[in-house]
Amino acid sequence: MTTNSKDILVLAATGKTGRRLVPTLRAAGHRVRAASRSGEVRFDWDDRDSWPAVVRGAKAVYLVPPADPALAEVFVELAVEAGVRRLVALSGRGMDRYDPELFPSVAAGERAVRGSGVEWTIIRANNFDQNFDEDLWHAPLRAGRLALPTGGVPEPFVDVRDVADVAAALLTSDGHHGRAYDISGPRALTFAEAVAVMAEAAGRKIRFEELSPADYAAEQLADGLSEEAVAEVGSIFDVMRAGHLADPADGVRRILGRDPVRFEDYAARAAAAGAWS
Repeated sequence: MTTNSKDILVLAATGKTGRRLVPTLRAAGHRVRAASRSGEVRFDWDDRDSWPAVVRGAKAVYLVPPADPALAEVFVELAVEAGVRRLVALSGRGMDRYDPELFPSVAAGERAVRGSGVEWTIIRANNFDQNFDEDLWHAPLRAGRLALPTGGVPEPFVDVRDVADVAAALLTSDGHHGRAYDISGPRALTFAEAVAVMAEAAGRKIRFEELSPADYAAEQLADGLSEEAVAEVGSIFDVMRAGHLADPADGVRRILGRDPVRFEDYAARAAAAGAWS
């Protein structure tokens, strides 16, 4: 693999944020290594032999934490030894408020970049708009019913295009070292309100049903999820119901100087592409 000291390494380059970030950086004239198990540059968290060539000579890394918390620090140490001098890590909003044991892989990613000894910035994002049309809640919405234990607490969903644009700015501009930015959409909607917006955009009936945590867990177990996976997802809703993430954050405006994408605009775009038809 050809390396260049001006390269920016994007991990999870085929993921939600990565596949938007790569073209954004390239359109601005930056050299990018788009790394993933099936992408342009092969990178596999479970195959450490794939790590050295990916980081060698790169100047900056966009880090999406691995599922295994033990790997983040090892990878970051290798990257810094190879010459990386800037790290931007994707995280979740509220990681500064909750027990890191609730989300160990994300917490490990934050610890790894903080302790790296080089420039670092953390993006703490609310739930993505694209969770509704790319995975997670897509299938239930197409089936006409989304049932979750939200407690009616609103969420300022954020568009992944905004997350990618923020990441591009942090990777390529100065003045952000040692900061963690909260990133959200412009206003908070309850899940019921969000489903209503998507249903109207799609021109069909889709309903939201509020479940108790116990009933939600029972449905997930009945659908074949493991008890461990159900507990992890349940923790996410525990965090949301606490309400600490409900107020819109100003990270997009602070970094990009513009308002974030509105949920209504996301829904119209996704519906036009047939997301919930």
